[in-house]
Parts: sequence; structure tokens; C-alpha cells
Amino acid sequence: MSKPIYVLNGPNLNLLGVREPEIYGHTTLEDIKARCETLAASKNTSVVFRQTNHEGQLIDWVQEARTEASFLIINPAGYTHTSVALLDALKALSIPVIECHLSNPHAREPFRRHSYVSQAAKAVVAGFGAIGYELAIDAGLRLLDQ
Repeated sequence: MSKPIYVLNGPNLNLLGVREPEIYGHTTLEDIKARCETLAASKNTSVVFRQTNHEGQLIDWVQEARTEASFLIINPAGYTHTSVALLDALKALSIPVIECHLSNPHAREPFRRHSYVSQAAKAVVAGFGAIGYELAIDAGLRLLDQ
């Protein structure tokens, strides 16, 4: 595969492992990145793995993925429920988009049950904790093979 998999992460995910571990677990974002890189390498591809607390930066990376990525995995975190601008950027992509969440937003507070991002996603992986990212990589690769 010539183009890498883009894995983009939104606000506060840099605090994984210490922020609300009863919800998000003890695995850090660096741990997840390493696992994604290992899995991608085993599949003869690579990942571009990024995190930001800034909505505009996340949108810039989504726009970059439009031409540079084979597919996009995105954990938009809090922007899932608030960002029409992120939705608009995602809708401009012709590559598969997989929305990924560590927890299951549908089992949480009512405001978390609505996702703008889902409107642009081919699929959603949620509630599997850190392994959800690996599941999303496998699923994305299968989508490309179809």
C-alpha cells in the first residue's frame, strides 16, 4: 500500500492513562500509537498518528488526508458532538472514514449519543478500549480490499 493510514485524535486524548481511567483505561496514547504502528507494519503499510487539542488543526489534518491517506481513522473526542466544521471537512473526503471511540458513547451521558462525525463515517468502532484502534485498522484494510 503506497499511502499511509491516517489516525487522528482530538482534544484531551493526550491525557489517556491518567484522565478518567475508569472510563478510558490506563493505556496511554503513545501505547496506542505503538500498537497501531506495529500492526500497520505487519500489514506492509504505515500510519500517520497525530493528536491535537485544537479544532482547526484537526480539520487541517483531515483535509491533508484527503490526498495523502489510504483511509482515515478519527477519534474526534469532544468534537464528535459539537463540530459541524469537522463534519464538513470529513464530507470532502473520498477515502473511507472510520470513527473510533474508546468508550461506548451510546452508554454514556445523553449529549454524547449524537455524533456529527458519524454522518461522514463509513463505520464506527466504539467501546473496545484501546484495541478499538487496531480493530479500525483491520476493518479499514478490509474495506480497501473490497
